[in-house]
Amino acid sequence: QVQLVESGGGSVQAGGSLRLSCAASGYTINSVCMAWFRQAPGKEREGVAVIRPGAFTRYADSVKGRFTISHDNAKNTLYLQMNNLKPEDAAMYYCAATFDFPCGSLSAGEYGSWGQGTQVTVSS
Repeated sequence: QVQLVESGGGSVQAGGSLRLSCAASGYTINSVCMAWFRQAPGKEREGVAVIRPGAFTRYADSVKGRFTISHDNAKNTLYLQMNNLKPEDAAMYYCAATFDFPCGSLSAGEYGSWGQGTQVTVSS
């Protein structure tokens, strides 16, 4: 059974950093595409970053140079390091996985497995 559990969200001031984690079970994370999405109140779910087998990564323009997606194979855990956070980064953050290939987009419709989300708040 596939399960994704996010953690690491919280409240920070603008310019601060957070690292989100997504513990996966039921499969090996480096064999599939995994991504981080976010959704702010009243807005559509937005793709933030994706990592493919072989460690190819892709980012939304809004987070390039500030966010880094990675995974720890030994811990079967996905991460999102977020630096220089801005108030517009505030949202519920979700990790997601897809077992279909090809993969690697930032489109939510591509992903079939989702975590429950972790809240990120950024104050100015």
